[in-house]
This record gives sequence, structure tokens and C-alpha cells, in this order.
Amino acid sequence: MVAVQWYPGHMEKARRDMAENLKAVDMIIELRDARIPLASRNPILDEMAPQKPRLIVLSKTDLADAEKTEAWVNFLKTENRDCLALDLANDKTVKKQIVNACAELTKEKRERMIRRGIRPRAMRAMACGIPNAGKSTLINRIAGRNSAKTADKPGVTRALTWIKADSTLEILDTPGVLWPKFEDPRTGSLLAATGAINENILDLKEIAMDTIHVIRDLYPGVLEAEYDASAGTRTDVMLEKIAEKRHLLKENGVPDIDRAASVFLHELRRGKLGRLSLESVSDDEAEKRVSE
Repeated sequence: MVAVQWYPGHMEKARRDMAENLKAVDMIIELRDARIPLASRNPILDEMAPQKPRLIVLSKTDLADAEKTEAWVNFLKTENRDCLALDLANDKTVKKQIVNACAELTKEKRERMIRRGIRPRAMRAMACGIPNAGKSTLINRIAGRNSAKTADKPGVTRALTWIKADSTLEILDTPGVLWPKFEDPRTGSLLAATGAINENILDLKEIAMDTIHVIRDLYPGVLEAEYDASAGTRTDVMLEKIAEKRHLLKENGVPDIDRAASVFLHELRRGKLGRLSLESVSDDEAEKRVSE
């Protein structure tokens, strides 16, 4: 796996702002990409708010393997943590599901307030996640208007903003934040492949080759069928097959590998290759990383 790092200055500022506001919230709503539920898990949240109730929302479910996503939802639920898999762009019940899940996670706190004779106020949740995970789309769904900017690229949201979901829930929208260093090269590579990292700093050929290797392990035959390649085709040669299939040739007829890498990654992100998840609950390495 190629080593990738991306932690611009605005993310460090956002991390500090999030840490300062954590004491004002009752719980965390964490957005993760359903295709990479482990790689899109931000360890900063575990350090900053290990005890707060957490709702994990797996986004981009329309691009992920439905069977694997269901397995991840069950795997990620714990006593103080719930998990929902949502198609944020198309599911009209997103707001209802989020509000209900947050109410359940904060039920004990509200009941304590009632026992003490205090009228329960609206619960406060901080919405966090990696860049380009769909957090702004979630906020817009909950607010019922385009209150947050959305774009198919990382780093759009830069400020913290309070959003009122309803009389029972207020949400603090935060910028997409990564962490200073990816200890596992696989994490950085998967984040880059799915669009969470600025492409301008990436070697797209290396990222594409990493991703091809992962997909061929998890979904044998899918790429071969899409790009007219044989089962024994080497990973580097697969980029040539992609270039030929998509007519990405230089003037002398040589396959344009760089353009092929870029096209392949964008086709993956748009779902042109099918609903593919790049991490599996049954993967031994995944089990190890979850327990760390």
C-alpha cells in the first residue's frame, strides 16, 4: 500500500474547535463511508469523547455492498453506540431515523433530568466525520433546507454551525476532519480511493493499483468483466486494460496509464463498477483494527 498523509492547517483548527465544544454536547453523530467503515473511523473522536453516546451513520450506502453493510451495522453496535446505514441523498426518512436514534441514546440522560425535577431540554449532538463522507447532505436532510454546502470533494465545510432538527434535538455541524498520521498505510490508501483526500497531493496510479488489488481480492472477476481482462492479468497491466477499454490512448497508441488511473477511481466513486465495499467484517485484519 502506498503511504498517504493529508492534514492541512484548517483541520487542526477544526479539531481544536471540536474539542472546545464537546463539553456542550450530549452525544456524537459520526459519519463514516459505508464502503470503508474502519478506514473512515476517526480515532480523534475516541480520544476526545470516549464516554459520550455515539450514533454511527454509514453513508453512501447506494455505492456499498448491501450485504456487507448490514454486517457492519450489526458489528458496530454496542451498549452505548448505535449504527444506521442511510442513503442520505434519497431516503426521505433520514431525519426521522436520526432523531429517533438520538432520542434512544440520550434517553437515560433525559430520565435523570426528569427525576431531578428538571424539564428536559433539547439534546445536543455534534456531527463529525471525515471529509466528503456526506455530512453536509445529512445536515441538509435534517434541517429541511440547504443550510450546508455540499460537493463531491473534501474540505467544503470549514466552520462550526448549530442546526435545529426539532424541539428535541440540536446538531452542531463540524468540518470534515482527518487525523495527523495514518498508522496503517491501508487506511490512507482507502481514504484516497473513495475521495476523502485532496487528489492534488496523490499519486493516482499507485492509489488505483492498491484499489484494484483490494477489489480483486474481495470481488473476483468484477474488474475483469468490466474491462475485458483475463483472470491472470497483473495489477499493473490491468491499468493498461482500463485505458484500452475506455479508449484512453496517447497519440502513438500507447495506453495512457495516468488517465486510466484517474478514470478508474472516478468510476469507482460514482458506482459505475457496481456496489462495492472495500472492507469486510470477516477480514482478520479488520477484526484486529477494530479492537485497537
